[in-house]
Amino acid sequence: MKLLLTSGGVTNPTIRAALTDLLGKPIEECNALCVPTAQWGHPMCGPASVRGLLAAEPSFRHLTGLGWASLGALELTALPSIGRERWEPWVRAADVLLVDGGDATYLGHWLRESGLADLFPTLPDTVWVGVSAGSMVMTPRIGDLFVEWAGAPDDRTLGVVDFSIFPHLDAFPTNTLEAAERWAADIGGPAYAIDEQTAIRVVDGHAEVVSEGRWFQLRA
Repeated sequence: MKLLLTSGGVTNPTIRAALTDLLGKPIEECNALCVPTAQWGHPMCGPASVRGLLAAEPSFRHLTGLGWASLGALELTALPSIGRERWEPWVRAADVLLVDGGDATYLGHWLRESGLADLFPTLPDTVWVGVSAGSMVMTPRIGDLFVEWAGAPDDRTLGVVDFSIFPHLDAFPTNTLEAAERWAADIGGPAYAIDEQTAIRVVDGHAEVVSEGRWFQLRA
């Protein structure tokens, strides 16, 4: 699987060019599935924000509103009850998975419970576009600062990549570089702080920052 790990989505031409390169064809020719699951685990999200994602409303213009050839929804909490033989073909037919933010520990739980995480090694050409928690879930840990789901046993996530991500740098009063540095000290492993104009592209384990904004490698 090819990864485009963002804080705020495909927000500028540099990130869009990286996405198009990963897809190997124009966005307008690609079939997308959007994954809203992380939103259910975060107290600031709910029916209205999920509707906005699925309907590609203007606030989601950097993710579901990019002009995909087709756009469907993949709700991970439903998958265990309908059987893998039904949902796996949907995933394999998609060019890209658009994975929205919310709580990364909740998302990680349902990626494992649904069986989708087990499928990752068999999807070498599928592109994963993460926003916020949709990116952080691919890291080893997110830090206690970002755990909002009451059911989370700890801050561990999937560990597909070997670095952690502090998202929304400068987007909120609390998301300062100083806060990111304190967070990174607790994480203990390699870590990046990225703003809304930054993404991390990962192909075959090689990570590359693509940005028109501010980002910092806090720990190598």
